[in-house]
Amino acid sequence: LKSFVQNGAYNPVQGMGTSMLGPTLVEYGNDEQRAQHLTGIATGTVRWCQGYSEPGSGSDLASLQTKAEDKGDHYLVNGQKIWTSGSLWAHWMFCLVRTDPTVKHDGISFILIDMKTPGVEVRPIRIISGQSPFSEVFFTDVVVPKKNLVGELNRGWTIAKRLLQFERDATTNNRRQLAGDVRPIDEIAKDYIGVDEHGRIAEPELRSRVVKHMMNFKSLTLMQARMLEMTKAGQGPDASTSVVKNARAQFQQEREELLVEIMGYRGLGWEDDGFDQVELDTTRAFLSNKAMSIYSGTHEIQNNIIAKRMLGLLDHQ
Repeated sequence: LKSFVQNGAYNPVQGMGTSMLGPTLVEYGNDEQRAQHLTGIATGTVRWCQGYSEPGSGSDLASLQTKAEDKGDHYLVNGQKIWTSGSLWAHWMFCLVRTDPTVKHDGISFILIDMKTPGVEVRPIRIISGQSPFSEVFFTDVVVPKKNLVGELNRGWTIAKRLLQFERDATTNNRRQLAGDVRPIDEIAKDYIGVDEHGRIAEPELRSRVVKHMMNFKSLTLMQARMLEMTKAGQGPDASTSVVKNARAQFQQEREELLVEIMGYRGLGWEDDGFDQVELDTTRAFLSNKAMSIYSGTHEIQNNIIAKRMLGLLDHQ
């Protein structure tokens, strides 16, 4: 793993453990929790999922109602989570629960739940792309040892916000959005559209849009590189992750819209008859990545964070 990183390659171990929970445990976990979980996270042998959103608590996440009752040596968890990515395959969940019903933000705690615990039920949700990456997760009298509480009781909101900064950090999330034909978009356009006498994309108007897209995406990658250096120096991630999250969603969606246009009817396939697998994957990515404007905090939520934390346009809450 160290040699991959030293040579500038993608981390071959991907997932919510490495990109989200691991850094959060380093900051907020105790020695026992770090000893128990960080090795499995680093080696990719333990998969994690995120228990945040609920049917009535999406953008207003702090209104969540899944409760954890103090039963002496353990918590008893009851409630429901939704849009839980990867929960079908996860071994563990990091979860926000309500431990004090009398207050909103200051009544939330951050706990770790073994997905094999009796009372945990996972129901897949099939989305427009035909896949089921998300699930509903139901908790019915789930026993969670008190040692699985991360940080202080009723201080989970602070930990949750920090974890979301790691989630939005494009240096850890960019790769997972790529699907279908992942070659540079100008190469794909030349294959499907053809080239002119100068070896350029044959259609001038499309060529102009592809060039603009590539220039903007290059700017994004440079910003990601700067954020990575800041993180290595112990200065991040910070509110700038919201800028990158919005930009990455816009550019990824724009890329797939361009690809579907470039591929013509071959970018609209659903079954394998007459279509290459990368074409079918591109069509599904075009549909599924529309959700990038919503997950990890909606576009509007990110704009609010940018206004408050970076531009100082609104009072801090």
